[in-house]
Amino acid sequence: MRYPSGNSHLWALLAHPVGHVRAPAVMNPLVEKAGRDAFLVPFHVLPDDLEATVRQLVRIRNLRGFVVTMPHKATMARLSAELGPNAKLIGTTNTVRIEEDGRLVGEMFDGVGLVAAAKANGLPPAGRRVLLLGAGGAARAIAFGLAAEGVASLTIANRTVEKAEELAAVVSQHFPNVPVTAGPADATGQDLVIQATSLGLAPGEALPLDPATFQAACGLFDIITARETELMTAAKARGCRVVGGLPMIEHQALLQIEFLRPPHLPS
Repeated sequence: MRYPSGNSHLWALLAHPVGHVRAPAVMNPLVEKAGRDAFLVPFHVLPDDLEATVRQLVRIRNLRGFVVTMPHKATMARLSAELGPNAKLIGTTNTVRIEEDGRLVGEMFDGVGLVAAAKANGLPPAGRRVLLLGAGGAARAIAFGLAAEGVASLTIANRTVEKAEELAAVVSQHFPNVPVTAGPADATGQDLVIQATSLGLAPGEALPLDPATFQAACGLFDIITARETELMTAAKARGCRVVGGLPMIEHQALLQIEFLRPPHLPS
């Protein structure tokens, strides 16, 4: 087991709740495999405390970045002095680099991470009719990633319909050749369902759609990493190809490592 030294870069994972987050267990081995000297450490931060916490953490000189998950992605974009192209387009960020002068530079890798993971696991989105469940921070990035990949159509379903309509309108504005609409949480006629809400983190939660609407030819990508959700189990029972959230973390982690610029391990 490798341990941090005084020359290691530390990154703070900011989440609420934090117990379900698997990013440190995935990312730290990848950092070492890449020959980089850095460690990701989880912090449980409440939304009301986020800004004050970040303002204090940036004063720790060997803390060189943040990895951000729900519900902090939009706030971290607002706190960043500069945004990369994905974060600027989407308005949220999940990775923030602390520059030498203390400036925060944010970027978003959820969308490109999901697309890469879906392609690697037999669910390529290009040319498919896709139903996206959710319109929050991760779903927003995923919607843009799917449109950029060239899906045949994208339907966005959300508990608050107005948020789905707003996201559909924004994505359509940037990708006018892709049909993007707000619609019901119904897998009928869809080729791929992306589950990008927090439903499924805990056992017994309501399902985000009726599994009876799944057809065997329809795939499911559920971004929950902590467990196999009831939706995943139900989709498998109907013959669907199912992918959980861990591959998404793995694919985007490599991009995050490069963005955060950790030093090389001493030879």
